[in-house]
Amino acid sequence: MYDTAIVGAGPAGLFAAYEITLNYPGINVIIIDKGLKVEQRNCPLPKLGRCICPVCHINHGVGGAGLFSSGIINLRPDIGGDLQELVGSWDLANALIDYVDETFLKFGANKERVFEPMGDKFADYQREAAEVGAHLIPIRQRHMGTDGSVAVISEFTRYLEKAGVKFSLLTSVETVERAGDHYELKTDKGIVESKTVLAAPGRAGADWFRDQAKKLHLEVTPNPLDVGIRVEVPKYVMDPLTDLYMDPKVVMYTKSHDDKVRTFCVNPGGYVVVEKYDDGTIGVNGQTYSDRLSPNTNFALLASIKLTDPMEDTIDYGKSISRLATKLGGGKPIIQRLGDLEDGRRSTWERIGRNTIEPTEKAVTPGDISMALPHRVMQDLLEFITKMDQVLPGLASKYTLLYAPEIKYYSMKTTVNTLMETTSEGLFAAGDGAGLSRGINVAAATGVLAAWGILKRIGKPIENELFERLEGNTVRRLPGRQ
Repeated sequence: MYDTAIVGAGPAGLFAAYEITLNYPGINVIIIDKGLKVEQRNCPLPKLGRCICPVCHINHGVGGAGLFSSGIINLRPDIGGDLQELVGSWDLANALIDYVDETFLKFGANKERVFEPMGDKFADYQREAAEVGAHLIPIRQRHMGTDGSVAVISEFTRYLEKAGVKFSLLTSVETVERAGDHYELKTDKGIVESKTVLAAPGRAGADWFRDQAKKLHLEVTPNPLDVGIRVEVPKYVMDPLTDLYMDPKVVMYTKSHDDKVRTFCVNPGGYVVVEKYDDGTIGVNGQTYSDRLSPNTNFALLASIKLTDPMEDTIDYGKSISRLATKLGGGKPIIQRLGDLEDGRRSTWERIGRNTIEPTEKAVTPGDISMALPHRVMQDLLEFITKMDQVLPGLASKYTLLYAPEIKYYSMKTTVNTLMETTSEGLFAAGDGAGLSRGINVAAATGVLAAWGILKRIGKPIENELFERLEGNTVRRLPGRQ
């Protein structure tokens, strides 16, 4: 029997295993994931910046769905989640993010590529953004790059294997069930028994976690859904901001609907890529390499959707949008010029061929994005682009390319205490798939917290200054929060 079984080999699962074995080398830990090792996930044509291999496991496998992202770590606890609320202290949350950063550095993250926006130029852009109703958030960031992320997670994995962590890959966990004083995980390869379980399935496992939470009668609340597009412009359009920091975070509450719209995963000189999901639907994402650039910059532009009674399940709603977009695109994402969208016509390859911007992703279908995304979302996105064009001239050019859909799924948010233990004793949750984070940094931090909770649950003393500071606060049950 294992001391703990971790479902998911993304940042939450890896950091949990790291923290457990760091305190107790040789402890009996297993990580179960549907995907492959890092080296086996790596696409055969990475220099093209896109995935054309049907078995590359973009969303599953060691490193999680973020392995092939731009490799940016936001060194702030309220970006990518609300870590300060989980631990009840801004200072402690910051210290945990620094601890996560130190761990990435230990496994080879680039020490030099750190961006910290400050000074008069950044303040000027903040003022200009404020004039159009937007907020430009200052964030210290470390950039590993898509290729750098692969190298870091490979080294991370080798460390865990040497520490005795067992990886059961290409393995699907079907159910998690309580069995007396332990848990049974029914997988497609048999039953795994463990004293404790950490559910860290990542975004690709959001619907799986939702279903397990219902069966186990966990306390959960619905999370918002982020729906939108990936925008691609000439690199020089975004350079004024991305020269200050690589992944600018701009948030706007629209005048039309008072909806939150935000930028996400900015890739200067990057590539748009296709994502394929288990249910047969598709989406888009972006990548940036540390040593090779395209002439374009791309970023996700997302509108947050919150549903209320009678339909609170944002996962099902997001899947319905993804299915429609997949059908309209003939199994490929839809691409459209902004000018064509504004003129109420679909794009064609002929029109895109006359564009001043060449798309970095060609495995797409020219079409009409407004037929796939809800009208309200389209209004929100267009308002953002039009207003921010005053800050970044050229953003609202008729040649700007839009790809759809880009959807970020966050599971039903489970109620946990500060050490990530759910309402089922011995069952812990962490990361995006459990609705407790929205990015690599906070996902990793929740994995560290869960590790301490697991060690405490199985009676193992913990010698860690951050844990001692956390224990100084009351380990409390937190209500589900949007």
